[in-house]
Amino acid sequence: MKKFTKFHRQIVISYLKTGLLAMIVSFFLLPNYIKVTRDGNTIYTVFLNDKQVGTVSDVSSLEEYLEQSRRELAKESEDMVFVDTDLQITGQEKYFGLTDSKSKVKEQMLRILEESIKTTRKRAYTLKINEFTVNLATSEEVRELLQAAIRQYDTDGKYYVELVLDPTRELNVLTTAVKTTEEKIIEEEKEGAMDFQAGVGLALSEMLSDIRLEQKRDFADYELGLMDIAFGDDVEIVETYLTDKELTPLNDAIDLATKNQEMQAVYEVVSGDTLSEIALKTNLPMEAIIEMNENLEDENSTIRVGDELVITVPEPELSVLHKEEVYYEEDYEAEIEYVYNDGWYTTESQVLQQPSAGHRKVVSIVSYRNEDITDTEILKEEVSIAAVPKVVEIGTKVPPTYIKPISGGRFTSGFKKRWGRWHKGVDWATPVGTAVMASSGGTVAKAGWGSGYGYVVYINHADGRQTRYGHLSKVLVKPGEYVKQGQKIALSGNTGRSTGPHVHFEILIGGSQVNPLEYMN
Repeated sequence: MKKFTKFHRQIVISYLKTGLLAMIVSFFLLPNYIKVTRDGNTIYTVFLNDKQVGTVSDVSSLEEYLEQSRRELAKESEDMVFVDTDLQITGQEKYFGLTDSKSKVKEQMLRILEESIKTTRKRAYTLKINEFTVNLATSEEVRELLQAAIRQYDTDGKYYVELVLDPTRELNVLTTAVKTTEEKIIEEEKEGAMDFQAGVGLALSEMLSDIRLEQKRDFADYELGLMDIAFGDDVEIVETYLTDKELTPLNDAIDLATKNQEMQAVYEVVSGDTLSEIALKTNLPMEAIIEMNENLEDENSTIRVGDELVITVPEPELSVLHKEEVYYEEDYEAEIEYVYNDGWYTTESQVLQQPSAGHRKVVSIVSYRNEDITDTEILKEEVSIAAVPKVVEIGTKVPPTYIKPISGGRFTSGFKKRWGRWHKGVDWATPVGTAVMASSGGTVAKAGWGSGYGYVVYINHADGRQTRYGHLSKVLVKPGEYVKQGQKIALSGNTGRSTGPHVHFEILIGGSQVNPLEYMN
């Protein structure tokens, strides 16, 4: 009985040892089980955007897995994808548990990222024309918009638009190059002999063209039509990423860029201009011009040569510059011929010969900005009837100027009807004894008592005009004396037919009084 018991114990011990050894081997060799430790977390549950990814025993590589999943998501499209990536980890202390493989964790992360996409921004292009911008889906749409702009004037399709890197910019900004279709064909030729032949052919063609230009050409020798075309505004194209809502349909973008808009421009006043004439020239209502310019109060506001007025003109966002070689026949005027007379003032002139129009055939290069002609260069002209020029004799001497005869004073009466008769000058109320000055340089014709004028001074001026100063208290000059402009000639007073201390001032032309205010500076 004792022997059996001893043997039985040995069997039980051997069985226990074998089982324990098997457990130890399994624990260390199987990868999906964790080691048993008695301190800290031993297993972790991973969540991405509040969705369970899996269970791991090591969290040190989770950020790397997430980054790899993001790259994998980006590979699936050229678009720019925005996605939430909120990674959360909870740990537990367990002696025994299953974990997920690396591949399964990454697969789950990718699936959750795909479900969490917030927005997708597509590769797009922003076209900038001065301060105007428009977003288009592809570079081909950009090129088509630009092509549509030149197609308005290039009806034969002679020119095409190419997008090229802007050499003046450090970043990758595109701009435009407008080339002929012939240039495009040459650029597309293969390298080698064909390129060489094409290059030689182009060079010979240019040489022959130069030779033809040097020879006398008949009207039939000119090609006529569009000679050159380019954009009249700075154009920039940049690659960007945008949502569908931020893109403009191509046809709408073409309309925005090429249709006429109301643009502000500046008009410089030239000799002979009036507000009404400027309104006709610019095809704008006079009221609109006055409203746009703060310095203009009404239609009677003074404008001077060189003044700049703000106006609005119809113009597209993208302007096109183009040159056309054209043939036409026209009646024409010869340029005015001037004969200069040093003994006359610039205000004096006389027509010596009346003009008559001529007739001619012309080939010229006409330069345009959109529809407006900016320059004309005549290449060939054949006159059938010569124009007779207008010949005008004009003076060269600068005429005298006229200034107010007193400093200060209160304007009391103008050149108008007063008390039943015409008041033939202007009055300024001023205290007796105020200095009265010569309005312009000249010779004193009269100085003394003048009946209703009281004490008076008359001065004759070089341009044939005369000035009179009345109701003086004291005369300081004598007849025959030459006085300069601004020289003190008298003191103001209240003599003669006067209702109070003032200065009466007249300007006479050809012996008749005129409104002095129209001639004073």
